[in-house]
Amino acid sequence: MNSAVATTTTIADALETGLPQLLLQFVVTIVLLMVGVAIYTTFTPYKELELVRQNNTTGGVLYAGTIIALAIPLASLLATISYLLDIVVWGIVALVIQLLTLAVVSLLLLRHLRVMIEAGNVAAALTVAGTQIAVALLNAAAMAPT
Repeated sequence: MNSAVATTTTIADALETGLPQLLLQFVVTIVLLMVGVAIYTTFTPYKELELVRQNNTTGGVLYAGTIIALAIPLASLLATISYLLDIVVWGIVALVIQLLTLAVVSLLLLRHLRVMIEAGNVAAALTVAGTQIAVALLNAAAMAPT
């Protein structure tokens, strides 16, 4: 009986100290993700949400791929870093890398991306989304502590 009480006390103590830290880090990471998505939607030449509302599959594929690609390195940081300031600093670095990836793909690889996306070119949307996700995975791995 005493070991059960001790275990319950230990769990309660761990929640009391760890839960606020976890929630703070999670909220900060969600805010970083929202900021990244907002910046992305501000600077892209097309309006993904408008395309999604119009049932344009390419807009949905591209928007979903972007959110996933922005979230992957942030999730990696959240899983591997315990200091809030490190999460913020490296989170900003991760978002910049992901946003630069979109710029490079849009400007160099698919010069007429806006026209392709608005015309419903699923292959173009998948290419951009796949590239963003691939770079996100590399980005996350590069930022993981060794």
